[in-house]
Amino acid sequence: MSTETRTAEVPRVDLTEAAASLLRDLTEDNGPLMVHQSGGCCDGSSPMCFPLGEFITGDGDVRLGSLEIGVERRVEVWMSRPQFAYWKHTHLTIDVVPGRGAGFSLEAPRGVRFLIRSRLFTDEESNWLEEHWVEGMG
Repeated sequence: MSTETRTAEVPRVDLTEAAASLLRDLTEDNGPLMVHQSGGCCDGSSPMCFPLGEFITGDGDVRLGSLEIGVERRVEVWMSRPQFAYWKHTHLTIDVVPGRGAGFSLEAPRGVRFLIRSRLFTDEESNWLEEHWVEGMG
């Protein structure tokens, strides 16, 4: 067991450099963005990218955090509350892969789609989240 004290927060969501690059390009074309992790309706469980404010979030959604992509404004990431109940023990990484995704998501016309890669939180991360995580931080 490690005696090191964790001082940095444990993020629930992160992204690959490929996803950050695509989000920068999409920001240049569309302005500030947000991502909502789909609940499985139209495009399975794909993260969907929208211009900020185009997808309305409310009490039925959880803000997982915000991502630094190398532009002035961070990209907020949301998930439906029922889906979060299943995925709360999971660290999510947004990636981008070739292929056609959801027609509603901004990357769809580019021949690529966002994809979630996941892993379970470690015991140390889970303990930190139980003690410190407040919905919407990050």
